[in-house]
Parts: sequence; C-alpha cells; structure tokens
Amino acid sequence: MHTVFAGDIGGTKTRLAVVEVSDLQLTILSEASYASRDFASFDLLLGDFLSSITPPRRAAFGVAGPVQGRVVQTTNLPWRIDADALQAKFGFERCMLINDLEATACGLPALGESDLLTLQEGARDAFGNAAVIAPGTGLGEAGLYWDGENHLPFATEGGHASFSPGSELEIALLRYLKMQYQHVSWERVVSGAGLVSLHDFLREHRKMPVPQWLHKEIQSMGAAAISKAAIEGSDEICVETLECFARLLGAEAGNLALKVMSRAGLYVGGGIAPKILPALASGAFLEAFLDKGRMRHLLEAMPVKVILNDRAALYGPALRAGEMR
Repeated sequence: MHTVFAGDIGGTKTRLAVVEVSDLQLTILSEASYASRDFASFDLLLGDFLSSITPPRRAAFGVAGPVQGRVVQTTNLPWRIDADALQAKFGFERCMLINDLEATACGLPALGESDLLTLQEGARDAFGNAAVIAPGTGLGEAGLYWDGENHLPFATEGGHASFSPGSELEIALLRYLKMQYQHVSWERVVSGAGLVSLHDFLREHRKMPVPQWLHKEIQSMGAAAISKAAIEGSDEICVETLECFARLLGAEAGNLALKVMSRAGLYVGGGIAPKILPALASGAFLEAFLDKGRMRHLLEAMPVKVILNDRAALYGPALRAGEMR
C-alpha cells in the first residue's frame, strides 16, 4: 500500500488528489478541482493545493499535451510543465508526467461495471489491443497494446490528424472551417469548441438565426447550452448539431479502432460523452463507427463502452505513481 499524489491536468479543469493505492484499489484521501485558466502556471496551482498538506513522496500527473521526455507544453493552456523542476521545488522523491489520454487508459483497470455504459457488446471472446477516444476541451486519443498478458497504454496525438468529411454536409463544414483555420483537425469538430463551431456552421448553412434565449445561454454556458437544448428538443438546429457531433465522433472512433485494431474494445471518455448519452445511444454514433466498408465486420466484433466515471484520468496517474520504484 502506498500514498501517492495524482493529478489530471486539463485545458478547462485540473483535479489534484492524494490517493491511497493498494493494487487496483484506490481511496481518495484529499481532492480539489481548479479552473485551469485561473492560474498563470501549473506551479502556482500546485503550490496552492500543497500549501496545507505534506506532499506524498511519489507524484504522477496526466497532462493534456504531448509529453517529451520529462517536459510537456500543454496544448490548450500556456503552461510548460517540467517533472524535474516540480520534483526539486515541491520535494517529491519521484515525479512522472504522462499524456492525459494515456492516463485515462492506465486508469481503466480501476473501473467497475457501474463506471461503464455499453453501446455495443461486441464478440464474447474479444481480446487484443484496445483504444480510448475522449472529446473535451480538445480531442484525446490513446491505444492499449496487448502483449499477450497485459495491456500497455500508449499516447497519441491522433486528435490533431486532418479532419476527413464523409458527406456533402461535412464537406461544406470543412470549407467553413478552412476559412478560420489553416489546418482543420478532428479536434476542431469533435470537442467542446468543435460543438460550438458545428452549431455556428449549421445556423449559417440552414440560414436560421440563433434565438435570443439560446444566444444568452450560449454566452454563459458555451457548448453545454447547445447540448442541453438538443437533449431537451427545444431547438431544431441544436438537435441537428448534437446528432452531427455524435456521428463525427463515431466516425473518428472507428478510424482509431481500425488503426489500433482495438479488438478488445473502444472506450469513449472525456468530459462531454457522459453528458450526451442520449445522443450517443441514438444510433448515429454507432452507425458512423461501423461505416467502414469492408471492415464493418471487424468493428461489429469490438465492444464499445462509454466511461461514466470522470475520475478515470485521475486513477491512471495514481496507479502509475503506486508502481514507482
């Protein structure tokens, strides 16, 4: 049994916790969440949390950005995080940085059945590699390589691969986004900001202005206002927006599943998925996931599950810190 320090550092929210680790059993002893953009650097945020406690000797942080060695420049925040500098400044004996989606993948073994919602059962004897896709502030993707005995998570930056439209409407969406961005990635359409962009595009494409009541809600709530109106059925463009979003997420999830050959399962994580379950279960997501021509039969055999527990990305760093020697 070990007491460790774990963190989930995202573009919108950062969650820190002191966790007791016993094999795959995790007990959170202390926890706090912060609005990431309220702090000029991660050091300042971390210092705020640690000001009232004695830090454990081992620390691991999942970070939304590509980790290079022991340093990461966050993708959607102006933060540069250096594990050696954190170790020296805060007195950690060991300190590790891992990509946030790799962190989620590492946290899967700590989840129970109630933490997952099955969208597709897949084959009963499914085994092999697995994959995780997670729309939130950005779009994260990771794989889990099966070595014959264990799943070994690895990070990718697949969310920044080029967006590929699959219909005339999506071609028009690509043209719309190309007027704003030099490079249109999957993250530009399958993320919180992507949901807003998709809504703006459909308003223009359908020549339907935003109702005043919705405009006010979007100003205060952002993408959450659009998904709320969609699920409630109170605005037809919002309904279409969320259906398109689910379809695009399914299409890219299918791309990832084929590239990783995730026979053991495709997991949908991140902050958005649990909030739009009706849209994910409506059929658009799975149909787009399966719509890969001659490879459809492979995808039909893959289990597809939504991660309901938003601490998965925190559990992963805790488990990795518990394994440190």
